[in-house]
Amino acid sequence: MTLSSTAELVAGAAARGRAVPAFNVITLEHAEAIAEGAARAGASAILQLSENAIRFHGGDPRPILAAARAVAESAGAPLALHLDHIEDAALIDLAIAEASAWGLGSLMVDASRLDYRENVAATADAVHRAHAAGLWVEAELGEIGGKDGAHAPGVRTDPDEAAAFASENGVDGLAVAVGSSHAMVERTAGVDAELVARIAARTHVPLVLHGSSGVDDDGIRAAVAAGIRKVNVGTALNLAGTAALRAELARHPDAVDPRASTAASRAAMADVVEHFCRVIAG
Repeated sequence: MTLSSTAELVAGAAARGRAVPAFNVITLEHAEAIAEGAARAGASAILQLSENAIRFHGGDPRPILAAARAVAESAGAPLALHLDHIEDAALIDLAIAEASAWGLGSLMVDASRLDYRENVAATADAVHRAHAAGLWVEAELGEIGGKDGAHAPGVRTDPDEAAAFASENGVDGLAVAVGSSHAMVERTAGVDAELVARIAARTHVPLVLHGSSGVDDDGIRAAVAAGIRKVNVGTALNLAGTAALRAELARHPDAVDPRASTAASRAAMADVVEHFCRVIAG
């Protein structure tokens, strides 16, 4: 299957009143698990690489992106490539310049640590250049913080401010703070679906839910029904993958070949992907 674009996947999901699941890629096994799980669910999905993951790979996104692209192009489901939470201006510039060569469909320009005016200006500049390169662009409000604070308990996006922000910088998607939180290991976060609906009515751009690993199935379904159009999932894959890895190594403490343990990890992550795809896109 050919590589899909984020724009067409989000638009297609929005037309059906659904959302596109976006899964974090850290290793090749993550990408393979996402492709397998999405195919089993009969759903489209986004493979996304964060700035943290790029840093893990030595700061060069090209090798893992090339691997993810190869997986996506041979997958049995429509898949797109996305760079997530990119704060480094040089990396944003590089991604825009190499978007076509890398097969990127979208980019999250994260200037949320800046004050409001600086965030708007930096995001608008990146959006203008990214659109010229064919990229769909996601952003996040400065007032709701960066990764550490954007989705912390009690923090919420103001609908009027969201509308002004999206109008001023021309973004294609907006990450909103509506009750979820990054890196949660229990699914106990409560999403304010009524707030999602109010933001959606004011902004008229696709909304993105970050930290969805901490939201239960009913909460995700309610958020999607209210207007969320891209749902980010990362920690849930890692929880399942590392648990399977530990179990396999415990069963075979003398093993030196990593293939059995990493295969178990990949299989567990694929099951999680399939489940989330059915909840989010089904």
